[in-house]
Amino acid sequence: MGATWVEPLKAWNFALYSRRAAGVTLLLYAEVDLTHPVREIRLNPRANKSGRIWHCWVTAEQTPDACLYAYRVEGRFDPAEGYRFDSAKILLDPFARSVVFPPGYNRDAAVAPGPNDGRAPLGVLPTREEADFEWGESFLPRHSHDLIVYELHVKGFTARENSGVTPANRGTFAGLAEKIPYLESLGITAVELMPVHQFDPGEGNYWGYMTLNFFSPHRDYAANEPLEEFRRMVKAFHDKGIEVWLDVVYNHTSEGSEIGPTYSYRGIDNQSYYILSRDHRAYVNDTGCGNTLRCDHPAVRALILESLRFWMTGMHVDGFRFDLASIFTRRSDGSVDLDNPPLIADIGLLAARNGTRLIAEAWDIGSYLLGQAFPGINWRQWNGKFRDDVRDFVRGVPGRVGALMQRLYGSDDLFPDDLEHAYRPFQSVNFITAHDGFCLYDLVSYNQKHNEVNGHNNTDGCDDNRSWNCGYEGAEGAPPAVLELRRRQIKNFVSLLMLANGTPMFCAGDEFMATKNGNNNPYNQDNLLNYLDWDLYNRNHDIFRFFQRIIAFRKAHPSVARSDYWREDIKWYGRARDVDFSPEGQTLAYCLHGKSVNDSDIYVMINASTHEASFRVQEGKARDWLIVADTYLPSPDDIADAGKERTLRTLAYPTGPRSVVILMRRT
Repeated sequence: MGATWVEPLKAWNFALYSRRAAGVTLLLYAEVDLTHPVREIRLNPRANKSGRIWHCWVTAEQTPDACLYAYRVEGRFDPAEGYRFDSAKILLDPFARSVVFPPGYNRDAAVAPGPNDGRAPLGVLPTREEADFEWGESFLPRHSHDLIVYELHVKGFTARENSGVTPANRGTFAGLAEKIPYLESLGITAVELMPVHQFDPGEGNYWGYMTLNFFSPHRDYAANEPLEEFRRMVKAFHDKGIEVWLDVVYNHTSEGSEIGPTYSYRGIDNQSYYILSRDHRAYVNDTGCGNTLRCDHPAVRALILESLRFWMTGMHVDGFRFDLASIFTRRSDGSVDLDNPPLIADIGLLAARNGTRLIAEAWDIGSYLLGQAFPGINWRQWNGKFRDDVRDFVRGVPGRVGALMQRLYGSDDLFPDDLEHAYRPFQSVNFITAHDGFCLYDLVSYNQKHNEVNGHNNTDGCDDNRSWNCGYEGAEGAPPAVLELRRRQIKNFVSLLMLANGTPMFCAGDEFMATKNGNNNPYNQDNLLNYLDWDLYNRNHDIFRFFQRIIAFRKAHPSVARSDYWREDIKWYGRARDVDFSPEGQTLAYCLHGKSVNDSDIYVMINASTHEASFRVQEGKARDWLIVADTYLPSPDDIADAGKERTLRTLAYPTGPRSVVILMRRT
């Protein structure tokens, strides 16, 4: 499918799926004129159609100046019956490997009736001299207990001048590659990039969740040629042992609702690509973005699988986080298939053959499939229950001790390792924050969302934030006592995240208290609100230091993140012997024994109450234990450098209000 250069024949093969088209015309463009094609080839269905595939050969000799291409597709325009063909529209090939936007590109031209010549995106023809990228000695890193996932936005990470990257590379893949030493120093072993597929630059979605093309890297994220620059970035990460994951959006496209633009899929074969309402007039909107891809249709499955194969084998991507992955269970009538949805099975097989990680956001607008309900039994999943339960406990909701124990243990209620299921705790991707919702500093600075700048009268974004402002609403202007408490709460959050069995993930900027001014849904803010302010790295270096040390502690102790559950190696305690499961309970302690995995024992005391709580360590003698961290203490006493831990003086330990204490048994 798509346009393929065949070297022995010095020709391109073009192939386009359309079941219902009455006619297809291939348009070839030269670089000097992106409005008028240098050649138009109307395909003869008797000679240029096999089944539902329209195809043709074009030799380079026939059209020596051609470098871009598109299609016109003819057919019925009858929205009431699901037909939306419009031969006036220039259409982008869904399988185009790279996309170019002409100087006159205009989103409105794709919405309004009539032609959009010179204003529509075009596909780039594979170059005749194109050679495989020289990966050299680059290898595919694979981490186990030391897997630390860092979610970031390619542009926002380096867009500011104070990011320190080369000016021409700010906001690009090349700029991100320049920051690898920083990520190494923090201890990151996998970066999860928010969508990098080419999205609609006229739609106003800064986050990138309105995909236009599933092959091309987003052109605005490249200082030079996008495919080459992306590969160079991946190679640079791999050379430092860091995995690269992509957040991918195969559940809807940028064509939106029935009043949206016609760029590609809608004009090629609307009924094959999208789930339509019963009357065929509108689109089923289980994604909240206007349309839903028809993922059980063979053409759509082929598109998604070929896109994934391209990013796995051609771009060396290590993992994929699938946005609204529950859409993959939707049948063509919109119902849910939990037995054997074909796309999930196909993706699983493809990933197994290539050693690629799969991560599901296991919900959509109408279905919540977290845990066993999601049919991808070997996939990792974003654990929204971990986020909610840990947020509740740390902000001080009483009676949540049992819930915290479940999340620290690895969420075996969601991912049971019984004989029938055989899940593993690392399948739980544990997170406190993600791009969607409050960042970590805002989580401890705001009781309410403040999304007015988004233009929706503060009605967008989640209202269930489970946040607490520590006594003062707002990131700026808080009194010193509030600021100190916020720092402590941040340290509590990251401590519990790094102490939990499973796969930890956090957001770029959390490690130095980045703020988005209480906006928990800044999807359309392509400005300083979303661009990381690197001055905060120096201003809040004590928080960065804590993140750095607690990450290093986790990576140094394989007993925390295991391939199975802690079972007999864990002993749960309270302030004394018994766990406080009362409705008022806000304290917990435990000892994780590491002998079975060749590791030292770890003893943790957690106090979420507003007053000091005296714990008594239930195992060993005081001299057996070293104090690794106490979040109540100011920096640098809050966490010790490896090898410089202090010896515990007495088994009675008074924990400060709202604090976490970590001990390590002396070996």
